[in-house]
Amino acid sequence: MKTNDFIATLREAPENRLLFVNRDGDAVHAGYHLTELKAASLQTVDCGGQLNNWKETIVQLWVPPDPAGDYMTAAKFLQIFDKVGGMIPLDLAAEIQVEYGDENFFPTTYRTKSISNERTTMRVLLEPPEATCKARDRRICCADEEEAQACCAAS
Repeated sequence: MKTNDFIATLREAPENRLLFVNRDGDAVHAGYHLTELKAASLQTVDCGGQLNNWKETIVQLWVPPDPAGDYMTAAKFLQIFDKVGGMIPLDLAAEIQVEYGDENFFPTTYRTKSISNERTTMRVLLEPPEATCKARDRRICCADEEEAQACCAAS
């Protein structure tokens, strides 16, 4: 999900509680903190020898040892987001991801799959990252299976 779509959805119902959930329905614990917002720029070279560049917005969540309170509201999240956006350049076209880990969530950076706006709650569905081969992905539409198998050969 793009950062601008995520933020626009939060702005639709700022009074709603913001829950982050995984595919199993487990939620990040109440009382979590948004501890950091990251504007990440990545540069990679894939196994096909091609340079790749992209940006991500990474939201880091943390639950203190003795959490107090309810879930953060969309308004509180937006307040933090807007403040950070005035301090560092956040690319609104970048994918937004969530870094988190606990007994129900393996510690990693999760993809933001979707956000649903219910009566008093917004549920953000998080999905674990998946490894892929960018060179293979570029050639996936190739009709020639032999060419597709040679995806790791330098271009």
